[in-house]
Amino acid sequence: MPLSITSLNSGSNGNCYYIGNETEAVLVDAGISCRETEKRMQRLGLSMHRVKAIFVSHEHSDHIRGLKVLAKKYALPVYITPFTQRGARMSCDGVHVLPFTAYEPVQVGSLSIRPFPKMHDAADPHSFVVSAEGINIGVFTDIGAPCEHVIRHFQECHAAFLEANYDEDMLDRGRYPYYLKQRIRGGRGHLSNRQALSLFSAYKPAHMSHVLLAHLSKDNNCPRLVKELFSQHAAGTEVVVASRFEETAVYQIIAGAVPVNTGGPAVRSATAGVQTAFAF
Repeated sequence: MPLSITSLNSGSNGNCYYIGNETEAVLVDAGISCRETEKRMQRLGLSMHRVKAIFVSHEHSDHIRGLKVLAKKYALPVYITPFTQRGARMSCDGVHVLPFTAYEPVQVGSLSIRPFPKMHDAADPHSFVVSAEGINIGVFTDIGAPCEHVIRHFQECHAAFLEANYDEDMLDRGRYPYYLKQRIRGGRGHLSNRQALSLFSAYKPAHMSHVLLAHLSKDNNCPRLVKELFSQHAAGTEVVVASRFEETAVYQIIAGAVPVNTGGPAVRSATAGVQTAFAF
């Protein structure tokens, strides 16, 4: 059974990523409004009733803005660490909150969600790998540096949401104040195009069929630039730029064969050969 993935929105104005199969799905972060989440899911032909849980990576507003309304309306459990919940300073009355612990998988139906810590300027930030039937989907955004946790898990993935937040020259020349530039490019800020490309080029497994470049800066990056940059090194992996204004297509990730495109306007299909991932 394939895993379907889409970015419902990606950027400092809101982040929300969908991963699921024919019977259940999870959202990683809920940074856009409940209404907008519903609209985008509907346009893609996806049902909110298939979503069984929301996983929160960290407490910044662009990752939790729509969380409470969405969780309450659909009675969804919210997996969040106690430090992140405290940092969010958000009332969770009426929301079923469940803690998770780094490295301990959470089972949601047939989906296994593995959290692990990342380097970001938040209380207790985590990335996730969502797995089912030997297919691994990684969500690697809001990362200051590609630490060994990120590298190890990236090598397992058949598809990944990978942050490519800023072009270094654009950031240097841009209008942001010095302190904000330092925060962005510091070891607990965001990944630059160059950092993300280095991770992709050095550690991309042969079975990775798709990379969705995520959390692009509105002011310090260019979708065309970053897509051209990664496409030069894709080696068979489809490069998609996740928009800060709309949802991407739905991509079906299937383990076992050669990537193909079924050609639908809203759904792309791909297959990926399975190899053993190297681990540190």
